[in-house]
Amino acid sequence: MIDREDALRLIQSVDPLSGSENVPVQSCVGRILFSPVIAGLTLPPANMSAMDGYAVRRADAVQGKSLKVIGEAAAGHPFRGAVSENECVRVFTGSVIPDGADQVIIQENVDRTGEDIRLVEPISASAHIRKAGIDFSEGQTLLKAGATLRPRHLSICAAANHAVLNVRKRPKVAILSNGDELVPPGSQLEEGQIIASNAYTLGALITQWGGEAVDLGVAPDDPAAICQMIEAAADVDVFVPVGGASVGDHDHMKAVFAEFGFDTMFSKVKVKPGKPTWFSKSGDRLALGLPGNPASALVCAHLFLLPLIAQLLGKTAEASWCEAHLTEAISANGGRESFLRGHLSSDDMGRLTVQPTGNQDSSLLSPFILADVLIQRAANAGAAGEGEKVRCLKLG
Repeated sequence: MIDREDALRLIQSVDPLSGSENVPVQSCVGRILFSPVIAGLTLPPANMSAMDGYAVRRADAVQGKSLKVIGEAAAGHPFRGAVSENECVRVFTGSVIPDGADQVIIQENVDRTGEDIRLVEPISASAHIRKAGIDFSEGQTLLKAGATLRPRHLSICAAANHAVLNVRKRPKVAILSNGDELVPPGSQLEEGQIIASNAYTLGALITQWGGEAVDLGVAPDDPAAICQMIEAAADVDVFVPVGGASVGDHDHMKAVFAEFGFDTMFSKVKVKPGKPTWFSKSGDRLALGLPGNPASALVCAHLFLLPLIAQLLGKTAEASWCEAHLTEAISANGGRESFLRGHLSSDDMGRLTVQPTGNQDSSLLSPFILADVLIQRAANAGAAGEGEKVRCLKLG
């Protein structure tokens, strides 16, 4: 049995996935760039009007002067001629500035009669022109390889004339629930049966963390059946067996994966809940076994599956820690590092506070209704009083 830090070191020793794929820009939120985004054009591509008004030569921008309107330029419809002395072109926001013009007089500062205008207000020092390339230039690196794409990035990628982006392949992570007692939601339960629920939150977390979640369904407590399910998932990068990880007569998972050539990296971890968590590998295929108890599975997913997916994506795990003051005393801890489900709030002094969410039994799901953090307790830590500061891991 190893410490959590040692388990993490083994997880973070695996090689990132090497492949990439081209994905439509609109589907790239959360994906990691394999290749940088290079601007395919200059934006704006030409000098553009920033206001509705009249494009003139700066030398003609004199209060009281009259100019002849020789044409019009609207967004997407440029004026094809050039502006000469004592001439102007009607322009609108986003239109290309005609050749010869280098200033825009806003329409509020002009009196127009037919095809003539007179500049009636003092002339602003601003040219009201957006210069070509002020946003970015063709060939400019906009986003580096390794960047995680957020919604705010998609428009600039599209504006730079990219319909698809080259991103890292997502690890395919297969959830394999195990237990004769497990049946799908909506079933008519018979005596001794329970609903197989862990895969739903685990699948959502895998997707949130950048993986491609695959639910292989429920494997009975039968080594041959488990073997068939593993064989059918030939393209999986990471197996996440849930349950069958302890030492009972019906716990077969580790042994079955060993038969498939998976070498055990660790078989138990000094954490509570989650002691039976195990990790093994066969070449570039991995298996992270989680306990079947709901709290154990979800806690250890945050502790170990999140950093594993991050490692495969070639990035640092985005685990989010904070410190908060206890709203109530908690008892001394045992010999394993423990993680209590808790709820963050704030007190009258504006301090971040955390309250344990009831019964911490590892078989219970209901404490997760309010829980948004895990309260970390070091092995053999003494009792902590109300108001004492503790470290918390934010839940996904």
